[in-house]
Amino acid sequence: MRLVYSDHRQDPAAWAVALGISREAVELYLASDVIDLHVESYSWARVCGYDLRKRHGRGMFGARYYSQVDLPRLREAQVSGAMWSITANPMGTPGSRLAGFRHGLAGLCDVLASVPEDVQVVRTVAEYRAARAAGRHAAFLAVQGGNCFERDASALDAAADDLIVRITLLHMSASRLGQPSSPLRVGWLAGQRQEGLSEFGRDFVTALNARRIFVDLAHINRAGFFDALQVHDPSLPAIVTHTGVDGVNPCWRNLDDAQLRAIADTGGVIGVVFHSWYLGDRYFFGGGADRVIDHLAHIIETVGEDFAALGSDFDGGIVTPRDMPTCLELPRLVQLMLDRGWSDGRIRKVLGGNFLRTLTQLRG
Repeated sequence: MRLVYSDHRQDPAAWAVALGISREAVELYLASDVIDLHVESYSWARVCGYDLRKRHGRGMFGARYYSQVDLPRLREAQVSGAMWSITANPMGTPGSRLAGFRHGLAGLCDVLASVPEDVQVVRTVAEYRAARAAGRHAAFLAVQGGNCFERDASALDAAADDLIVRITLLHMSASRLGQPSSPLRVGWLAGQRQEGLSEFGRDFVTALNARRIFVDLAHINRAGFFDALQVHDPSLPAIVTHTGVDGVNPCWRNLDDAQLRAIADTGGVIGVVFHSWYLGDRYFFGGGADRVIDHLAHIIETVGEDFAALGSDFDGGIVTPRDMPTCLELPRLVQLMLDRGWSDGRIRKVLGGNFLRTLTQLRG
């Protein structure tokens, strides 16, 4: 099966006109590695039968909450790589969550394998480069919710078969690992006075380090964040794949400057989320993509340009900026960066170069 989409590389000037931006911005975008650290679209495929191989419109709510990504649009947008998330069900038992992860991993792999001319599952920078050279989208596989493995961390070996590149320790609910940053105290640990990472959670971080799997500290509460870094291998990068920053918009979901510095100290990256509420705009109506740049700029001003990245959370129930509702409008970010006087080198780093550096540091 081959995906059907428009190849804007054939006429970048026309794409620039369609997006209302400069040809310079489009050509820089096309020449860059464009990697999204967090895409949630597979959740809709599992729950609602959303066919990732079919080109969709903007859905019932105008690309709010879902219908922001599918494989044809991702290919048309020339997104060279993305972390595809398999999200744990917080309501299940530990055994059912592990079974659900295994089922989800098999299902996602089947979908991606059905379009081999367009998509390649990758685990390393070398594999990413090979996929890019072959003109394919590079799919990194990830898990959101370490509670998939809270019965036994060693289950990761048999379940993932070295395919998983990243695990987000916590999601929106408490688990045996610890507490999320969410003010909604749900989960079996919610009523306990455990603010940091549990002993099991600390051991799980060590286990991920040993397997060279990224420890993702999105969603975890502040105490657990620093507990995880305390036991994290100092020679390996820790990451936060999808977040905003308190320095632009104080919010329970966002990182403060001390957390930004802590991630930078490991050599990791911080991916800026596209959810308008976390960015500081109105929830349902959204704001502008310039807010994404505000958050990226704060990261750069605080810890430098080597640590900022993109982590959209597309299809994760988010409300995107209204001038960038789907992945198809991503080049508008480059125009906004150019308008602020950012160098081509800085822009390339943010779009994907910084993540590739961390992946090299983690896996060689």
